[in-house]
Amino acid sequence: MQLTFRWYGADDPIPLAHIRQIPGMRGIVAALYDLEPGAVWPVARLAALRDRIEAAGLEFRVVESLPIPEEVKLGGSGRDAHIEAWSASLRAIAAALGPSSRATGSEAPVVVTYNFMPVFDWTRSELARELPDGSRTLAYDEAAVLRMDPLSGDLALPGWAGRHGRDELARLLCRYRELGAEVLWANLAYFLRAVLPVAEDLGLFLAIHPDDPPWPIFGLPRIITGAASYRRLEAISSSPANGICLCSGSLGCDPANDIPAIVREFAHRITFAHLRNVKLTGPRKFEESAHYSGSGSLDMAAIVRAYLDSGWDGPVRPDHGRAIWGEGGRPGYGLYDRALGAEYLLGLFEGMSAGMGREKNAHRGQKTL
Repeated sequence: MQLTFRWYGADDPIPLAHIRQIPGMRGIVAALYDLEPGAVWPVARLAALRDRIEAAGLEFRVVESLPIPEEVKLGGSGRDAHIEAWSASLRAIAAALGPSSRATGSEAPVVVTYNFMPVFDWTRSELARELPDGSRTLAYDEAAVLRMDPLSGDLALPGWAGRHGRDELARLLCRYRELGAEVLWANLAYFLRAVLPVAEDLGLFLAIHPDDPPWPIFGLPRIITGAASYRRLEAISSSPANGICLCSGSLGCDPANDIPAIVREFAHRITFAHLRNVKLTGPRKFEESAHYSGSGSLDMAAIVRAYLDSGWDGPVRPDHGRAIWGEGGRPGYGLYDRALGAEYLLGLFEGMSAGMGREKNAHRGQKTL
């Protein structure tokens, strides 16, 4: 397990020096967040970001995320130019981040995360729900979301708020509703068949993030929602670059998703892992919890065990955290609760790895008797 932490660059109130003090922390997950989808990422800016991260004693091997323009998802007339620009950004990432980390000497592969969610990234109905212990967290209630009008400004979440004007947003919503899931799948296949050879030639691994939540919202199709989606994704291309960013919290919002089983089936495709818990409070209702299994509805120990049983060893990060100990800042991305989550995950990995080692040694001893 390569423990990483998402960081939002110069605008992030959390200094790299504080992240570096989290025991076992190895890498930073970052991107050029100020650039619009479709812009070609400059090599010089990526190299400067890498230099800053490595100067803090951390490595930069995971990009999250390289956004895909809506015209690509919609299959519009300008998609080929956008796909070429996206490929050019892949080349810039490979030039700036490869082939190894100067901070740690790691030759871990460079992973580029992306998603294929129409218009909206992760969606919540509340950004600061107060929990019984006084902490605050992100929450989703389908009934509340259905009462919202995305054109009125009712819904404003970090990452996409303000990206589209009202008229443009209305057109996008209409186009996607007419498009449907099958055409969205076809457009994802078109995109992947164009970019996967580029990524493979560069030695990069792509990682598609699941839809969050994993069901349609506002009449928009969602297609990366569970095991069946991953089988269909794998059928598009067998390229080793065709990877998965498996987010336990995103998929775990749907109780039909057996996360340990998904890990075991697709470990060979998982190039990046988000490990977090979520508490289901009703049909299509949930709130994000502490990472600890007892805090939510997911058995985090079983999930970690599935990774270990599969022999998986890649980058993992604690995901959304609660606001605790009076911390403010970006919803879901404070320091304290994510640091606690990182240490909880590290403890699970270390304890289970040691236990597996003892089991193997005991088995060897029995065989020699």
